[in-house]
Formats: sequence, C-alpha cells, structure tokens
Amino acid sequence: MADLNPITWWRHMLSLPNTSPAKTLIVALLVALTCGTAVSVTAIMLRPLQQKHHERERQARMQELLKSLPGMKGLIDDAGEVTLQCVLVELATGAIIEVADPLSFDQRAEAADPRANFDIPASADIAGIGKRSRRAPAYLMRWNGKLKRIILPVRGSGYQSMLYGYLALEGDLVTVAGLTFYAQAETPGLGTRIQEPAWQNLWPGSMIADDQGNLRIEVVRGKGTRPYQVDGISGATRTGTGVTNLLRFWLGDYGFGPFLKQLETGKIDP
Repeated sequence: MADLNPITWWRHMLSLPNTSPAKTLIVALLVALTCGTAVSVTAIMLRPLQQKHHERERQARMQELLKSLPGMKGLIDDAGEVTLQCVLVELATGAIIEVADPLSFDQRAEAADPRANFDIPASADIAGIGKRSRRAPAYLMRWNGKLKRIILPVRGSGYQSMLYGYLALEGDLVTVAGLTFYAQAETPGLGTRIQEPAWQNLWPGSMIADDQGNLRIEVVRGKGTRPYQVDGISGATRTGTGVTNLLRFWLGDYGFGPFLKQLETGKIDP
C-alpha cells in the first residue's frame, strides 16, 4: 500500500539528485506557490492603504480641477480639509444624473444648443437669460461625511453685461458662505465693484430666505437691515438688481430650487 504521509513524500523528494527533472519541477512549483501566496496576502493587507492613497490622489486632483475654475479657488480654500464631489443635476427634477465625468460638462454649450437647452417662460426669466441648460454641475463639500458646503454656478443679466459667478451655501442650505463673480462687463468703477473683495466679503453669513422659508435674498440700496439683505453699491443700483434677480432665479424653481429641496428633505443623500 502506497505511503501517503506528506513527510515521507517530502523526504523522498529531498533525496532525489539535484539533476532530477521531477525535483526541479517540484521546487519550481513550490517557489511559485509561495511567492504567489505572499503577493496575494500582501495585496490584501495593503488594499485599505491603497484605497486611502487613491482617494487622497482623487481628492487632490478634484481640488486642483475646481480651483482652476474662475472664481472658485477662494470658496474652496475657506472650507478647510474636506472631501469634494462634483455632481451633474437635472434642473427640472433636482435629481443627480450619473455620468462618468461631471467636471467635463459644458453648461454654456448646452444652454446654447437648441437641441438640448430649455426655453425659460418669460414670466419666470427674472435673470434675463432666455434659455438655460437642462443640466448643471453642483459642487458638494463634506466634512466627516456631512455636507459642509454646496457651490452652485450662477449667471444673469446685469446693467450692461451678463454676470457669471458662483454662489456657495453652507450645509444648512440657507446661509450664504460666499458669492463670487468672475466675468462681467459692467460700468467701470461702479458695477465692476461686484468683483471687489470688499463687496464680496459682505455676503458670508447672509441668508437666502426668511424665517418662513420664503426666498428673500437681495441687494438693497444703501445698508441692508435684514439677514437676507446685502448692502448695495452706490451708483450701481441696476447691477445690484441684476445680482438679486439672478440669485433668486437660480435658487428658485427654474434653477437649483428642486435640487436644494431634494437635499433638504433627504431624498438625495448629501
């Protein structure tokens, strides 16, 4: 009866001459098996570290990409150590659309494309843009998994030009974290002051709505006296009105309003 004791087999293999093809094959198989097992175990043990490393790299690339957007850098730097996510929003419903690379979405191109854009009813077009894209990017910033800040692209007619900027809201979706404009052609020394840090610094801490939840954010003549009022720029009343209108449009039903409601009610996990 054959001896099936593995120790006996091992001793028999060791007793074979080194020139034996069988011994060479067995040793090669054992080395391959040992190395393969070591590599597999190491890969499994290092996988959590690798995933953390890849996530850090992804976040670093995301930060660099977002900071490259005009006017965006300060809104991100003020937020501290957070994770960033760009999502593509279907404006009509507020739903997030799953796409491979939402950062590459060109909102202006879609707004100009008659096959893809949306005609805004005249009665609702307080921003004076006529058409908008059906989708728009939104930038979510989280701290320890909780929504810390959301940044929304906004645009609308000023006094002499189209105003392009970003509105940042705190995680409560009511408090303004910042407003920045990166493109405009308003009256020099008057309307152009909407890009000055002194005026933009008036926005953090202001509210977009009153205690009843009514959208009230506005630029007023002179000094604001309510939490949702921001001081106007002397001599630039029409530019201030344009800022008010574009913010109310993009925060309303034809802008990001449905998306903000989805976040507020928990239908979308922030």
